[in-house]
Amino acid sequence: MLAVKLPDSGTLSQKIIRIVTGEAHTLALTGEGSIYSWGRGTFGRLGTGKESDELFPVRIGFDLSKKVGLSEEICERTNPKFVGIAAGAYHSLALEDDGSVWSWGYNVYGQLGFSEGNSSVPCFIEQLLQLGSPDSVEESNPINKTPLKVSSVKAGGMMSLAIDSLGGLWMWGNCPPQSSTNDGEFSLVSSSVPLPVREFHGQTVIKVACGNEHVVALVSPGETLTGNNLVCYSWGNNNHGQLGLGDKESRLYPSIVETFNQECPWAVYEIACGAFHTAVLTSRKMGSETGSSNVSMKESEMKGFMCWTFGLGDNGQLGNGTTTSTCLPGPVNELPQDAFLISVDCGLFHTCVVSAAGDVWAWGMEKGLGLCPDASFSGTDSGDALSPLRILCNELHGPKFEDPVQVACGAAHTVLVANDGYKLWAWGRGRSGVLGGGSTTDSFVPCIAMWPPLADNFDEVTIGKEGKVKDNEFGKMMEKKLSLALEEMEVLRTKLALMERYASILHGSIFGKSFTERDLPAVLLNWGTFNIEKEWENMIESADRGKLTRIEAFYQNMLAGVKDKLMKRRIEEIVKECLHSLSTGSPVNMENAPSSQ
Repeated sequence: MLAVKLPDSGTLSQKIIRIVTGEAHTLALTGEGSIYSWGRGTFGRLGTGKESDELFPVRIGFDLSKKVGLSEEICERTNPKFVGIAAGAYHSLALEDDGSVWSWGYNVYGQLGFSEGNSSVPCFIEQLLQLGSPDSVEESNPINKTPLKVSSVKAGGMMSLAIDSLGGLWMWGNCPPQSSTNDGEFSLVSSSVPLPVREFHGQTVIKVACGNEHVVALVSPGETLTGNNLVCYSWGNNNHGQLGLGDKESRLYPSIVETFNQECPWAVYEIACGAFHTAVLTSRKMGSETGSSNVSMKESEMKGFMCWTFGLGDNGQLGNGTTTSTCLPGPVNELPQDAFLISVDCGLFHTCVVSAAGDVWAWGMEKGLGLCPDASFSGTDSGDALSPLRILCNELHGPKFEDPVQVACGAAHTVLVANDGYKLWAWGRGRSGVLGGGSTTDSFVPCIAMWPPLADNFDEVTIGKEGKVKDNEFGKMMEKKLSLALEEMEVLRTKLALMERYASILHGSIFGKSFTERDLPAVLLNWGTFNIEKEWENMIESADRGKLTRIEAFYQNMLAGVKDKLMKRRIEEIVKECLHSLSTGSPVNMENAPSSQ
């Protein structure tokens, strides 16, 4: 009998330690070093060997025979362990624990690290084996002939980046050029060969992020990192002020973002880039009372942790209450002053941050959900969020997300790792299965993605000689999952029953008969937008004399039940305003409506 131990819920194989998102796909890295992908499969970005979509997380296989210098025997008995992942718009990267880098997906600009076409399976990047050799860097660079190893990978748009073991930064794909073009105008250049960013020689690059055409890096001022002395650099296209340098002039070479220079009282510890905007997280330096920043700060100076944004603001993705683009970093002041922000990421036109306490805020396009052109929001619920909106968990789990780890934003969806890495939540545009829960519909509230994947559960149960599951272990596991699902369904069923009861009582009070499905407006049945003022006007116009008499009686009874004369007068005023607005089409001002207290 082949006995394979069924893992406990806390094993590394089920713990997610990193999540990244592309335009419409997601990658997850587990504690044991496996990589999973789901979402849109176009261009082979999922690494599954095909271009079809995946509605649930699937494990990616790696053919070690493609690696240079490995014997066939080692390839057959070795399972690679990965320590890093990255996702561009349509391509993906993976970093092995020995420094090897793999890539797959879209490759028109050489972002996979080779000159061939797209790849639907992971390919080993041989070019990165030569990092640090004399012919790949300047002769003045005092690096010995021992090849450097890649220590981290990053991707964004159509470019790929890597930081080596000495803190050097390398770029390939559609990247900012290393020299000026003939016409003097800024434009990206394509390269399938990793190119070093020589301006950081003698410094250590700690973190890097990139948007469609710009790059932001956190760099130590010297060869070693001491304390919170990181310097923030940016370069690339700056047509929306996404470099945070105070103007819209593009930069060929890294420039210091002076708002976060060494003299300022804020230390940057996280960076993220959207397509044309940037977000950073800062902590207040110990002992700093005032700073020399060129950003005027008042109440925000008292905050211990802050989120700053700059660049394109057309859809509210800067979170400053406006749709104005800014060329200098500005604080997102409406975030709570005592929130310890642990993760930030930017989508195409939205931004999301997470606190250590499990609070999540989002802002930008379509209520901070991202690009959802088919959203069915209407009335006061529609439109972009210009300031942070709290994203609540659900009735079953409470308003907060327990033990959050990281948030990642795709072009139009958001994924959150919670429960110390053992649970995935997702929301936003759902087409192609990018939310990982088996559905292709949009979700305007967080929903649980399928984690751990069911396929892995099959592989990990005890199997007998006949190839059948033994001891009902798999049944017990599925029974637990089913129990949780039924528990959530029961919560939804209870809420639905309360809503139906409320609607029935209200409908009966007004119209004197029980509420049925036939009473629902056609536009609501078809899941279109619902304008309650317009539907009420249509109902009044089409009502017969008996129904109108019943409505008037309900109104008179409602007034008779109000004992306070001032409140009765205010109700009459509100009704008159509503009737006037229905006839003119103007909005109703409810700011001064009486409260129930």
